[in-house]
Amino acid sequence: MKYAILAILMLALLGFGIQHVVGMEKKMDSTMSGGAMPEGSRAAVFAGGCFWCTESDFEKVDGVIEAVSGYTGGDLENPTYKKVSAGGTGHVEAVKIIYDPNVISYEQLLTIFWRKVDPTDGGGQFVDRGSHYRSVIFYADESQRKMAEASKDDLAASGVFDKAIATDILPLGRFYPAEDYHQDYYKKNPIRYKWYRSGSGRDQFLNKVWADRPMKMEKKNQMGGMESESMPADTKPSMKKTSMWNDPDYKIPDDETLRRQLTPLQYKVVRQDGTERPFRNEYWDNKAEGIYVDIVSGEPLFSSTDKFKSGTGWPSFTRPLEADHIIEKVDRSYFMIRTEVRSKYANSHLGHLFNDGPKPTGLRYCINSASLRFIPKDELQGKGYGRYQSLFQ
Repeated sequence: MKYAILAILMLALLGFGIQHVVGMEKKMDSTMSGGAMPEGSRAAVFAGGCFWCTESDFEKVDGVIEAVSGYTGGDLENPTYKKVSAGGTGHVEAVKIIYDPNVISYEQLLTIFWRKVDPTDGGGQFVDRGSHYRSVIFYADESQRKMAEASKDDLAASGVFDKAIATDILPLGRFYPAEDYHQDYYKKNPIRYKWYRSGSGRDQFLNKVWADRPMKMEKKNQMGGMESESMPADTKPSMKKTSMWNDPDYKIPDDETLRRQLTPLQYKVVRQDGTERPFRNEYWDNKAEGIYVDIVSGEPLFSSTDKFKSGTGWPSFTRPLEADHIIEKVDRSYFMIRTEVRSKYANSHLGHLFNDGPKPTGLRYCINSASLRFIPKDELQGKGYGRYQSLFQ
């Protein structure tokens, strides 16, 4: 009787295992072949060397629904680990990241990606050598390409690395999920994974480069505004967009100097929280391509690529160019409760934020022209904003 019971249990466990594997395969096929992803989710594909590590890094980030290891970039159909590892297929080890854009943005994923690789190494990553281990950002559309290029330019200009950034930015072809034993390898084989990772040199390199450069996040405070918060890159933050690598040294003139430099209206807006008249300001109807920076500090704030005609008579944007440069505060003036926006470094009053904007964000940043200076796209390089040039290519 004992052996009969054991046999029944063995069969039940076998049936459960087969069902689990089939379920995983269906899930993988659905997600990775362009089939049904969770409603409202989006995808990003990065190659960062060993896909065990890249998958592990991104699955620990809030807003990431799933990360799947696989192969892409080559012409060989149905590649296998053995064939890709042998070289010559054109494929690289990559990870497809399914994420919730309401929690984390593509720009934030890019920032995390740069902090998980050696972008100056074009011959592989850490202990893993060969072109199939090199770092690559694969873009699915023109929007992702522009964001990836801008992020790469930003990193190059930051001075974090003294070598050229070698990471490729390539169009995404078909993504092939890797074999099942590679999926969630860090969970299935934690001891082997930790042994491999500790010996690869990856974490030693990343800690050396980024230990003194914590990723800057923003979180909601109890009043509904935003507070800056510095957090290690390997924690699970709830983030807004950030793409700056170091705090720039913005020079803020004293008040007496500002009064001389600014017009009376500009000073009233940025230092006395004033509001200019609608339809009678410099940029409300400006259609030229370029970026808008703070009139006091020069910190980049908005881009013409996000500007839209709101009908209000003030410049309106769907999102900031650098969200880390925008501070939100509760404004209770005039018997109303509104969200005021100010610049981070100059503390200039910019305007207000409303939830009646167009897609994709549904936001309207209603900004005073008097708090802005416009930099045309042709002048970006010469005025020190060259990292944003790729937005207009």
